[in-house]
Amino acid sequence: MITPAFELTQDPDFLTVKIRVPYARASEFDIYFEGEDFKFYAKPYFLRLTLPGRIVEDGREKASYNTDEGTFTIQLPKEVPGQYFEGLDMLTSLLAPKKSRSAKPLVEEMAASAELSEENEEEFDWEMEQIPYEESITPLQHPYGFGNLRSGVFQRLQDELSDVIDVKDPDQTPAEERRRKRLAAEAAKFEPDHYLADFFEDEAIKHLLKYKPWWIDAHKKMTALKGESHQEHDSSAFVVFSEEEREQMRKFTNKSYLLDKRSRRHVYLGLIDILLAYCYEICVNEGDKNVESSWNIRKLSATLCWLESFSCIHDVLVSFGRRVLCYPLYRHFGLVTRAFNDTVMILQLGKAAVLKCLLDIHKIFMESDPAYILNDLFITDYCIWIQKVKSKKLAALCESLQKTTLSKSHVGLELEELEAAAVLVQEEEKALKAAGTVSKQQLLCSESETSDSEESSSTSSSETEGSDSDEQESSTSEDGEINSFQGTLQEERTAPLIDCNGLRQGTDTSAMEVGDGKSKVSLQSPTPPGKLVEELEMQIHSAMRLSEQPEGLATAGCVSQEQEESPVPKADRFSEDAAGKGNFLEVSPKPNPLLFLCSTNED
Repeated sequence: MITPAFELTQDPDFLTVKIRVPYARASEFDIYFEGEDFKFYAKPYFLRLTLPGRIVEDGREKASYNTDEGTFTIQLPKEVPGQYFEGLDMLTSLLAPKKSRSAKPLVEEMAASAELSEENEEEFDWEMEQIPYEESITPLQHPYGFGNLRSGVFQRLQDELSDVIDVKDPDQTPAEERRRKRLAAEAAKFEPDHYLADFFEDEAIKHLLKYKPWWIDAHKKMTALKGESHQEHDSSAFVVFSEEEREQMRKFTNKSYLLDKRSRRHVYLGLIDILLAYCYEICVNEGDKNVESSWNIRKLSATLCWLESFSCIHDVLVSFGRRVLCYPLYRHFGLVTRAFNDTVMILQLGKAAVLKCLLDIHKIFMESDPAYILNDLFITDYCIWIQKVKSKKLAALCESLQKTTLSKSHVGLELEELEAAAVLVQEEEKALKAAGTVSKQQLLCSESETSDSEESSSTSSSETEGSDSDEQESSTSEDGEINSFQGTLQEERTAPLIDCNGLRQGTDTSAMEVGDGKSKVSLQSPTPPGKLVEELEMQIHSAMRLSEQPEGLATAGCVSQEQEESPVPKADRFSEDAAGKGNFLEVSPKPNPLLFLCSTNED
């Protein structure tokens, strides 16, 4: 038998059931309804519903069939006109048979008798091998999962689940130790630089906070209707399930959960934790799904990632806030507050909105290879359980959540101290930047002054160049005079020279050096023209003084060398007489240039 697609709506007097049965024989169908039971059969389709309210057969019932759409529309009168039927969109709960709503456990352990019959006793083998008894300690199993109803799962699926959860070997790890390890991991993962970067450069965060998911509009509509009338309204007016979501609910197997008070508390708090992570994911991705969606939800929920069992709502908020500031891409406290407000809205919309979110999470995990196991541990059970939760309990949970506050100091990561220190550093940087601007302006002023001085110096240099050109012209004229003077001097060089003793030598002289014991004067001195003329005059006067000196004052020795074309014997050395006069003994007939080395006592 095939369970057809269906949906239920209501008005004050009637309950309407719309059933889609394509390719069914419209002439062969059966409908049965009484009290809370409704049954429909049209081969090969069969539908059995357990309604949240009573219906009656009083002649007002109607049924019609649309051949184009292949749908039956059946109107059933309410036993109590005006009664509101709650949970008409909880399809999995409606499909459950009435007897399955009892509190009986789904599995019962039957204890078999250990007594043996006489025949079995006779057949007992007394010669069996005996093994010494060794006391083995059975490892303590620490439960986890929805309502802490699972254990031992990780022993079989350790390889698959190692990438899904952060706690290692959860079957051997108590809940208290899981919590300690989680807090230590969060403290080690927190990065102040990443947090401060998102805190100061928050343009992207502000853009994300502007996104409005579907529950904001639904909440506005609900608030507007409540303002007009204080009556309860069907949640289907604000929350609409898609055909895909309805198909998901039809595939779920109906279950009943035996939860004690403590387990129920853990389930409610775990629901808040999962919804917070889901709201963060929807906000940062603006409703679009990507490959990181599964990671974001399970990483931000300690219930899913560390198998945490919370004891109060405040612990849930602190855990979520810490994980938002430690793990995802956007780590801003404003996103924590936004997820908190969104979760409150979803709970206020009722269990239909909660179920819609859980179905979306179920779909995200189904499309992620390792995360699908979390559906078996948590999400599938949450999707079935939420359909049977009383709306009053969900409203009370929402009210408790609203009364709980979360601040940055509660997170325990010293956020306020970090922000204050960062603000001080920012102010110092601004002050240094302002000082740098002033110094830059001063530098620009000094550069302008320097450029002005360079312009003036360039002007003076141009004037200097003009004067240099004038000096070059004058020096050119002076060089002409010097050249003429040097010609005259060259003629004098060819004239006979007088030695220190008054001897006349008629030779050609090519070089002459006059020594005063301090320096030698060259005719080709690189000194300025005017100075050169003065030196030449001094040389001439010195030569004249040497020729006019008395014999008694001359103390220098003169050496002469003569060079001729034909070879001759070398000249004899000079000798000194008793008076200390240096005289040449014999002058060589060889016409050589003379080199006079004279020294006087005048200085």
